Amino acid sequence: MTKKIRILSLDGGGIRGIITCVILKYIEEQLQKLDHPTAKIGDYFDLVAGTSTGGILASVLLFPDNDGKAKYSVETALDLYAKHGDTIFNVSFWQHIINPFGLFSEKISQHGLEKQLNEVFGNLQLKDFIKPSLITSYDIFHRKAKFFTSHEAPSSLENFYVKDVCRATSAAPTYFEPAKIKSLYGQEFTLIDGGVYANNPALCAYAEARKIEFSKVLNDPSKKDFPTIADMVIVSVGTGEVLKPYTFRQFEKAGKVKWIQPLIDILLSANVETTDYHIRKMYETLGPRNAKNYHRLMPSLKNASPEMDDVSTKNIYELIQAGLTYVDQHRNELNDIAKKLIKHA
Repeated sequence: MTKKIRILSLDGGGIRGIITCVILKYIEEQLQKLDHPTAKIGDYFDLVAGTSTGGILASVLLFPDNDGKAKYSVETALDLYAKHGDTIFNVSFWQHIINPFGLFSEKISQHGLEKQLNEVFGNLQLKDFIKPSLITSYDIFHRKAKFFTSHEAPSSLENFYVKDVCRATSAAPTYFEPAKIKSLYGQEFTLIDGGVYANNPALCAYAEARKIEFSKVLNDPSKKDFPTIADMVIVSVGTGEVLKPYTFRQFEKAGKVKWIQPLIDILLSANVETTDYHIRKMYETLGPRNAKNYHRLMPSLKNASPEMDDVSTKNIYELIQAGLTYVDQHRNELNDIAKKLIKHA
């Protein structure tokens, strides 16, 4: 029996990644009930893609233990955001005074983020991930997309420290300064958040999967090589819908400064929605059974803030509640996903 390729795609969204963790935690708990009591979700996907906060989460899920299996549960990732979010996204009082609203320099110092990434990943290398990855960033010097793919990393030209990969994918313009990193070969890159072109990286993950010889990479002859869309189960997880309306009157005579933040918001949302549209249309060309193998999990933010850096205790609580509400309302679909992941393991 040829088994389908299971793809997990994780959107960007800063601290809103907490919602993603809550949803994945439920799926992981179902895997533990149905398959193995110590199951970790990283072992149940064949390719994990992530942008920004989704890239950091992907890296946690693909972190190897001593046996080459997933070391961390989703709860570990949730703890990273809930307990250390205020360190990662800290803006000091003095920075507020000299740099109101991030108009004159980046809104957040990168030092807190880099410290946390170093503590979590240490000297782990991209090539050590347990499964193929696709983590997005954008090269502002060479002006092209940069993808971090662990299955291509055994070549030192494409191998990086994971902490640098995470720093690059999360270098959101106006929040963090660009990441200046080097591959283990010594090549230097100046990179920003992949969300500028793929805040939802699911379409990039599909394109990457098409060129992977999975039976060889995963050492599993039952896995399909160079899979088509009919050979894939795609689980794409969002960080909450942002549907803030903008009126004509607000922008009737707006200049560049007034447009900056709304434009970022609109571009990120539009990118996410367009990717979902394209993949949905591809699956609609398949038969009824295969057409159901695309799962887009996009919760409502409910009472949580749409801001990517709101790490107040209240907002973290509301993000968790938004995730739990989605789980409660979509329990059947999430249970179905867990069963598919086991079936094609």
